[in-house]
Amino acid sequence: MPMSQGFKDRLIPIVDQLAAHFGTPFHVYDEVGIRETGEALKQAFSGVAGFREYYAVKALPNPRILQLMFEMGFGADCSSIPELLMSRELGARGEDIMFTSNNTDRAEFQAAAADGGCVLNLDDISLIDKVPEFPELVCFRYNPGPRRTGNLIIGNPVEAKYGVSDEQVVAAYRKAQERGATRFGLHTMVASNELDYTYMVETARMVLEMTEQVEKALGIRFEFVNIGGGFGIPYRPEQEPLNLTAMAEEITAQFEAFQQKHGYVPRMYMESGRFMTGPHGCLVTTAINHKDTYRQYIGVDACMSALMRPALYQAYHHIDVVGKPDSAPTEVYDVVGSLCENNDKFAVQRELPQIEEGDLLVIHDTGAHGHAMGFQYNGRLRPKELLLRTDGSVELIRREETVADYFATLTFDADNFKPTAG
Repeated sequence: MPMSQGFKDRLIPIVDQLAAHFGTPFHVYDEVGIRETGEALKQAFSGVAGFREYYAVKALPNPRILQLMFEMGFGADCSSIPELLMSRELGARGEDIMFTSNNTDRAEFQAAAADGGCVLNLDDISLIDKVPEFPELVCFRYNPGPRRTGNLIIGNPVEAKYGVSDEQVVAAYRKAQERGATRFGLHTMVASNELDYTYMVETARMVLEMTEQVEKALGIRFEFVNIGGGFGIPYRPEQEPLNLTAMAEEITAQFEAFQQKHGYVPRMYMESGRFMTGPHGCLVTTAINHKDTYRQYIGVDACMSALMRPALYQAYHHIDVVGKPDSAPTEVYDVVGSLCENNDKFAVQRELPQIEEGDLLVIHDTGAHGHAMGFQYNGRLRPKELLLRTDGSVELIRREETVADYFATLTFDADNFKPTAG
């Protein structure tokens, strides 16, 4: 079910006060829900020795959210220099950080090696020779190609730009050994927003089998396998949630079987982002216009610069109209923003309670890939972020962008270069 009932019960009675105090639009995140999900994840995989979640920072890159993750004992999955810096600013060091980048340049490798280093997760066999200071511990991202099917968001593995191919895996680890690596991990990521738990069970089976193949070829004993993220959430009311209990039981059984067969077992890591925070955030926006032409349009004071998933993926996000129950009279609306772009729609031909100008709309499940995927096209700026704390207080954790921010990159030292004639 979109947005937990607990989050609704905590938020809806106070949302009008938040709108009056902070002004709309804003994303608001639920600390209680985030912590509950984190503890449920740890409990589910408590039977796997060395289990650790590395939160995918790209899903919700805010220091206060990362702080919650670190308090729960999780690490950080980073894919850029700013994400590395944010994680380290909060105290993450060394193997607290998994650096999974692609098309990585020298500056990024240098940042990965700095300040205590990290777990370097290489996306391509060609990158081995490009790492300036090759680490003792290295991991490769494995792309199984035709061995697996992907899904809508992440695509067919054969077509995906990510990872080392099936034919390259042994050669990649051999080259890493030649550069001095002595400790090893294996990573994969083959689905996104997957609700069929058996897909993730098969992913765990796949990486364990691959460790056996590489160990047989090279004598490598893997310290960990990372089954990636991709755990889905039910954006639509009719969808069933991921069966975490069944998934954990079957994956745990696989690790126990590996232990019995080999006398040791790698630690298990994962990098859930959406699953950890997606349902525990929402976008609150105010209806500011009602347009009646070929369709009924409700214009709101947020636009796709605050949430682009509906435009990018035709994704569904459930919407509540504050103060109006589902039993209220309804209309069919397109809920739209003010961007000069026709895809700037949060809902298309959605049956909703009749909406008046000034009504508050709560757009569900924006706690991952919401604010994080924002942009500044058309000069529309990203909104503020709030955190609903466990004690009921609400904390501003990112201010809204301003016009001054938009123009900030136009203030710079003059630099006029005249190339010499060839």
